[in-house]
Amino acid sequence: QVQFVESGGGLVQPGGSLRLSCAASGFTFNIYFMSWYRQAPGKERELVATISSTGGSTNYKDSVKGRFTISRDNAKNTVYLQMNSLKPDDTAVYYCNTHGNYFGSWGQGTQVTVSS
Repeated sequence: QVQFVESGGGLVQPGGSLRLSCAASGFTFNIYFMSWYRQAPGKERELVATISSTGGSTNYKDSVKGRFTISRDNAKNTVYLQMNSLKPDDTAVYYCNTHGNYFGSWGQGTQVTVSS
């Protein structure tokens, strides 16, 4: 059974930082590209960042480039998202998944709220 368990969200002031974690299970983690997605209230879910299976290549949504860093630990089946210089527009529920939602399954996500 494929599972994604996201954690690390919270309330942070503009300019602050958070580190999200996602523990994945039920599939061969180290052969899949992994991504972070987010969904803000009233908006479609969007792709934020992607990392290759080995971690050697990353891609980011333009609005988070230079502020967010995606990484992974294949020994722990875990993917991370370091978020710095947070802005109110980053407020959303953040989800991790295989890139392209290969298995058609989502975790519960973790809420990130950026507000003063």
